Amino acid sequence: MEVLIFITSFLLSILAVSIFMNTVRKFLSYAGILGVDQQKSNKPRIPTSAGMVVIIGILTGIFFYIGMSTFILNTPVNFSYIFAGSFSILIITLVGFLDDIAMSKTPENNKGIKEYRTGLRQWKKALFVLPAAIPLMVVKAGTTSMSIPFIGMVNFGIIYPLIFIPIAVLCVANATNMLAGMNGLEAGMGAVAMLSLGLYAMLSNLVNSPEAIIISFSAGGALLAVLYWNKYPAKILPGDSLTYLIGAVIVTTVVLGNMEKFGIIIFTPWIIEAFLKLRSKFQARSLGDLQPDGTLKAPYKKIYSLTHVIMKIKPFKEWQITSILISIEVIISLTAFWLLLGA
Repeated sequence: MEVLIFITSFLLSILAVSIFMNTVRKFLSYAGILGVDQQKSNKPRIPTSAGMVVIIGILTGIFFYIGMSTFILNTPVNFSYIFAGSFSILIITLVGFLDDIAMSKTPENNKGIKEYRTGLRQWKKALFVLPAAIPLMVVKAGTTSMSIPFIGMVNFGIIYPLIFIPIAVLCVANATNMLAGMNGLEAGMGAVAMLSLGLYAMLSNLVNSPEAIIISFSAGGALLAVLYWNKYPAKILPGDSLTYLIGAVIVTTVVLGNMEKFGIIIFTPWIIEAFLKLRSKFQARSLGDLQPDGTLKAPYKKIYSLTHVIMKIKPFKEWQITSILISIEVIISLTAFWLLLGA
């Protein structure tokens, strides 16, 4: 019965995004919260900040589960964990939304479009996402004991909520914001990661601690729904509200479900992306240079992004690069299942 409710929450999150998407898109357009779709020849300006509708889908799925578990299942659910996780995701989504507003208001150049917008400064982004860790810190989410290779089990005690959780929120949220810019990329890879986390939690006998499952499944459904509007050619751009949201959901579900090993493995593409961006001191862009035939060319001689790796192998179109990276995330997730469950 509980699995059925998980599935229903997943479907309701898809339905909620589908219902509210046009309303949110119209609001963003009316408010002037627009982004430039960089990889198109005509540089269209379309609504940005898709995280604002994704959060509606996530909360719909979560609240449905809370109602069902309270009045029908009467199962032992740690509501403080669910609400703490929801607050963390809300806080970081609002931070991303503020950045989307700042970017939308960046002055335009003499061609009428500023091709690369700045928004909030990097140090401000890093500082502003830290409050999102507070709800998880307050409820002391997660297990303080970890298995360290060559050392064994180590109990970090108070260091885990006070140090590890804020660092995880800071690093993961900013990393998911780096691998971005292609239509459907963020939503597609994020959906694969969310659904993988939820499924792993179920298969690992974590149903007795369902908080991570319901959050990840609700987020996975919402991201799948938004992918319909964000896929090439996009009708809405993700904005930082969505990229930060994805990072917050990953941290929240990994911490609540004690899935650190699985989480690190499926987060591999973003980890690699962070190190590649570090080579350029976080100044390089993931986008390519648009060619007359619609393919994208790597903008630098050196590689500063996973997108550049694909571009240097062969000229690909935007949607092809997105499909390749999503496929890589699927393969990595399947590998994580095999390593941790099948071995």
